[in-house]
Amino acid sequence: MKSIKVIILLNFIFVLALSGQDKTQSQFLLNNNDLEFLKELTKDVMESSRIYPGQKIADGFGGNSTGGTLIRPGGRSCYPAFWIRDYAMSLESGFVTKAEQKHMLQLTAATQCDQTWITSSGSMVPIGAIADHVRIDDRKPIYYPGTYDYNSQGGKTWGMFPPYGDQYFFIHMAYFYVKTTSSRRYLLSEINGMRLIDRLEMAYKVPPTQQEGVVVYTTDEFRGVDFGFRDAISITGDLCFPSILKYRASVELAELLELTNRKDKAEAYRATAKRLKSEIQSVFSDQRGMLLASTGKSKQADVWSTALAIYFELLEGEHLEMSCLFLRDAYLKGTLASRGNIRHVLTCDDFSESTAWEVSITGKNGYQNGGYWGTPTGWVCKAIAKVDIAAAKQLAKEYIDDLRTGDYRKGPDFGAPYECYNSTSAQNSVYLTTVSCPYSVFKEK
Repeated sequence: MKSIKVIILLNFIFVLALSGQDKTQSQFLLNNNDLEFLKELTKDVMESSRIYPGQKIADGFGGNSTGGTLIRPGGRSCYPAFWIRDYAMSLESGFVTKAEQKHMLQLTAATQCDQTWITSSGSMVPIGAIADHVRIDDRKPIYYPGTYDYNSQGGKTWGMFPPYGDQYFFIHMAYFYVKTTSSRRYLLSEINGMRLIDRLEMAYKVPPTQQEGVVVYTTDEFRGVDFGFRDAISITGDLCFPSILKYRASVELAELLELTNRKDKAEAYRATAKRLKSEIQSVFSDQRGMLLASTGKSKQADVWSTALAIYFELLEGEHLEMSCLFLRDAYLKGTLASRGNIRHVLTCDDFSESTAWEVSITGKNGYQNGGYWGTPTGWVCKAIAKVDIAAAKQLAKEYIDDLRTGDYRKGPDFGAPYECYNSTSAQNSVYLTTVSCPYSVFKEK
């Protein structure tokens, strides 16, 4: 009788184990084959994006003379420089070595602006600013998008103040390196005469706010790009996306300061994070649950900001559910995505018949003004999964199927992952964040 009870108990445990395994598998938005495909594709794109010491990428640019390996935004001949933003957004993929991380963190810190200056185009580079991208041949920092020219960078088209996101991505680079290597002492190491932890704090304070405010703010006169993936768009007023990045940077910087025994400062940054969490929801929310990109020009419902805020757990309660349901409905209605890739603005929220965003230097439905991007697909899927797992898996599957169809490894006539595309064309093949960002999300449970 005792043996029968033991057998029954073992069978019960076995069933529970299987049940738990099935539950665990169902928590992934991709099946095993698709997740493995995305993993290998991301790994290969990352390798294609590496610039090894001495390596030359494109005509008109010298070889990599920075003393270590760099990671650019994509493979083939696109973007022959080191972009801080794209690299920092790819760290969670897990395919960047510790040595590579340290080199690119060191280079970013070393090219931080140590003296406020004004370019020949009239734009300001404030002390503490982090480069938008760094030239690989002479290590010159380019703080503004749209050029590789050190002296004439900036101008009205690209902003009178450097993009606001790079400062917060710099903090994330340091945080990720310290947390994955347990190298807390590196925070106290000096780079060009200043400790890294002090450089992080200096960078944090660069993006402007209104007086006594915490949300990132800009005007036409001092406009900076709110986020590099829409540097062709003019967005002013209180800015949502960089404020979301500032929230994460506040949390991460607080933790880094605690590691250097500065608990007083850490608490101040945590208080700022708490305030940002509250104000991002109250300042930018529309009645549908979407977050607006800003309160000034181009103050439109912003898919990327909404999805990232959900991913960073900034939205809660009824607002969270409303946001997720709205994104789900937009996906099912066809106003959000195409072939698993995501628009910045829903097609139903276009500013006019001639433009998606209110102010753009590119035509409607092209590039950042209505093109479809894979970079935020993971964030959007994660949001939709909170209310409709079947719809989230369907969107994720469409994204994978599109990558399989255009997989660049098939030959020179193929180019996926692309940076973005529309109904008639695609732009920049073998683009890193198109796979690294979604993979970082999809590999999570």
